[in-house]
Amino acid sequence: MNGGSFFSSVLFAPMEKIFKAYDVRATYPDMVNEEAAWKIGFATSEFLKKAPERVKQQKTLVVGRDMRPSSPSLAKSLCEGIRAAGLDVVDIGMIDTSMIYFAINHLDALGGIQTTASHNPIQYNGFKISGPKARPIGEASGLKEIKQIALALKGTSATPTGAYQQQDLWACYRKHVLSFLELKRPLRVVVDGSNGMAGKMVMPVFGGVPNLTIVPMLFEIIGKFIHEPNPLVESNLDMLKARIESDKPDLGACFDGDADRCAFVDEKGQSIPSDLITALLAPDFLRQPKNKGATIVYDLRSSHVVVDEIKAAGGVPRRDRVGHSFIKKTMAESKAVFGGELSGHFYFRDNFYADSGAIAFARVLSVLSAGKKTLSELMTPLRRYSQSGELNFRVADKEAKIRELAATYPKAEVDYLDGITVNLGDWWFNVRQSNTEPLLRLNLEAPNHAAMEGKVAELKKILGEPVVGH
Repeated sequence: MNGGSFFSSVLFAPMEKIFKAYDVRATYPDMVNEEAAWKIGFATSEFLKKAPERVKQQKTLVVGRDMRPSSPSLAKSLCEGIRAAGLDVVDIGMIDTSMIYFAINHLDALGGIQTTASHNPIQYNGFKISGPKARPIGEASGLKEIKQIALALKGTSATPTGAYQQQDLWACYRKHVLSFLELKRPLRVVVDGSNGMAGKMVMPVFGGVPNLTIVPMLFEIIGKFIHEPNPLVESNLDMLKARIESDKPDLGACFDGDADRCAFVDEKGQSIPSDLITALLAPDFLRQPKNKGATIVYDLRSSHVVVDEIKAAGGVPRRDRVGHSFIKKTMAESKAVFGGELSGHFYFRDNFYADSGAIAFARVLSVLSAGKKTLSELMTPLRRYSQSGELNFRVADKEAKIRELAATYPKAEVDYLDGITVNLGDWWFNVRQSNTEPLLRLNLEAPNHAAMEGKVAELKKILGEPVVGH
């Protein structure tokens, strides 16, 4: 391999831009393409060779891919780059992203790369990179170094010396996920696969389970999305809600494009915010004798009902920054049994501290089946506060605006764990900076809807009007 560091900025400008805070992602083929895939495979291998942690398969990376039309050729080039750097590849095929975290740990490999653009439109693609024990590699934990190595590479002509093999891990994965499922009564659930990886994952994992009837919807992998594969956008749940109204199931679930996130809709067609799912599942984990007094991690945008429920169940709430690399690290340090983010990522100690849409699905079904209440009845007491949802404001000087917010509420309890959180007792808000845009993101909670709207109006005097479409 010919190395080199002197290139014009024009030459590698597109590749420079595909590296984000937590992964690699952009449009195909103008930004993310086969050459970039090869270089990322090579660079990731060079970086992980220096990992201090010893694993059983010290020379092996696991590779998977999602269902996008560009994923097979990108994954092939990725594998060739890995092998050119002298590492072996175990290719586990077309999988949901959570399965690669399982595979890295199941095989005790050096790390893994999933070819996916998650919930982005079909013309996007990219890579989620993990190290030993499936620890995420983001900007602060190695992605910056991988980027530097990749940008310094001249061609993609080195001869592959590492081995290549394909493995089918679906039976092992099914057994692992179903260890989290305990159905006490029959349930019928409509599952919206969003024309993404849930269409490949749900039946191999949950098909044929006693007491569970799955009504599939948009399971077809057709190279396009009927609706945007992001279940956090309310309009993307419209088809699922219509199906719930006609089919009368016990609940509905909608997975995102790479199926590592799952959103829930009750039997009445009401969508359930992900932080309230954290509040629902936290006591369930804490009730298990082995988890008595355990820590549960939540992101700081979450409703205070999460803290209420954790404390009431005898657990230790641990507030954390937004982002999977922070949540996973904090969970491992505190040996937390469970963690949840407002984004719909749910993390499990017994899943190697990794997130899993499939396991979140299994646990919600288990909690619902444990009693006679409907899902809407279980959620009603958890809807006791009023939330603004995330509102985005275009701001030229983000730091100055955050200082202004702190000065506006001098008697509040203020911290800067992630942006600024201002707690005034019966209401609170958090304002965070966007990583990529001149935006501030506001989340606010108050005792009731009128109070919430009044406080949002108060903050608009400082932040301006929210940006529509973010």
